Amino acid sequence: MFDKILIANRGEIALRILRAAKELGIATVAVHSTADSGAMHVKLADESVCIGPPPAKDSYLNIPSLLAACEITGADAVHPGYGFLAENARFAEILAEHNIAFIGPKPEHIRLMGDKIEAKRTAQRLGIPCVPGSAGAVQDAAEAERIAADIGYPLLVKAAAGGGGRGMKVARSAAGLADAMGTAKAEAKAAFGDDAVYLEKYLEKPRHIEIQVLGDGQGRAIHLGERDCSLQRRHQKIWEEGPSPALNADERDQIGRIVAKAMADLGYIGVGTVEFLYEEGRFYFIEMNTRIQVEHPVTEMITGIDLVNEQIRIAAGSPLTIAQKDVRLIGAAIECRINAEHARTFTPSPGRIAYYHPPGGLGVRVDSAVYQGYVIPPFYDSLVGKLVVHGRTRNEALLRLRRALDEFIIDGVETTLPLFRALVRNAEIQNGQYDIHWLENYLAAEAAAPG
Repeated sequence: MFDKILIANRGEIALRILRAAKELGIATVAVHSTADSGAMHVKLADESVCIGPPPAKDSYLNIPSLLAACEITGADAVHPGYGFLAENARFAEILAEHNIAFIGPKPEHIRLMGDKIEAKRTAQRLGIPCVPGSAGAVQDAAEAERIAADIGYPLLVKAAAGGGGRGMKVARSAAGLADAMGTAKAEAKAAFGDDAVYLEKYLEKPRHIEIQVLGDGQGRAIHLGERDCSLQRRHQKIWEEGPSPALNADERDQIGRIVAKAMADLGYIGVGTVEFLYEEGRFYFIEMNTRIQVEHPVTEMITGIDLVNEQIRIAAGSPLTIAQKDVRLIGAAIECRINAEHARTFTPSPGRIAYYHPPGGLGVRVDSAVYQGYVIPPFYDSLVGKLVVHGRTRNEALLRLRRALDEFIIDGVETTLPLFRALVRNAEIQNGQYDIHWLENYLAAEAAAPG
């Protein structure tokens, strides 16, 4: 086991990792920018190191500073959390060159799944169902039109190196394909430094279903059920739940076994999430995230398995000790991402938290690193915390979520709490009748309503 872990992140995920390390008896090192000197994980860590000024490129993305922090403190492992350098294969390689363990997958798997085209090819090779689309990057509109004739419209033009909805455009006819290609390539170049795009069949009303996997790199891998992440705004998840209200036990078992076998064949190590669009009983692979997910507490609540603990153990060389037959999905869990944003426009709202009162009670979990008097800086993601509830049934979880949201008080900054209080009372949400477009349609209709 590791002696000391450096946490190369900030906010709630840094605190989450710190707690897991402490429960394993491992010393912790917090790194922080000057803007985060008062952060909770900095206060609770065994040691802390300032790695630069507020801009992420000068601190949390500054690999030399992170290496120096490891050397100064004697950390023998780094946990990257999510975001920042979590899916940077070169960072993992550099750590290995300095005899520091990277708590995550092999660099080649990070690199493979970071390229959306190669990820799709690999998924097809491993027997994972994929969305019909181009075999690789599409160079120009003429080539795109030939592919479109086979696939049919509407089509989705996607950045090969993309994420977060950037470099993604819908073409509903041949007339709009060239414009969609041009816009997507320009956005991809600006956001990722790579203008390669590919084509996929556009599904009209799919759900976003993701399978949580765990592998030990020694030929063993299991799945831990699914999460439904269909409630999104600007292609970013805000509400996640598991199990999905759209799947039955046979569908869950079938896709889970396909994914687990694929990860075992790949020799995948650590946690990962294989993401699908799901429509009319069929799954279509879209990408794999080679890191811990923001929404991992949903899986922890319904399985009782500590995913960060397992990440650390496996990275230290321990084999997988959980068999597929040992995984039981108990009840239902729902997570709401509470952001410091206006509840309807999603305009960021940094500032000082004047009053903070999180909810509690049976089946309620709040993953947050804020506290009363904490100043939310304007330099990073606006996530304040995650409210997660668990119930014996989905209906019980919804009622518990409603109660917890009404208890949650955050004053001094705008938050998305009012939006979730409305969503949990919506009949379609209560009945599980939503898809990836539902939230944007709901917000558009609300904005257009008189008064």
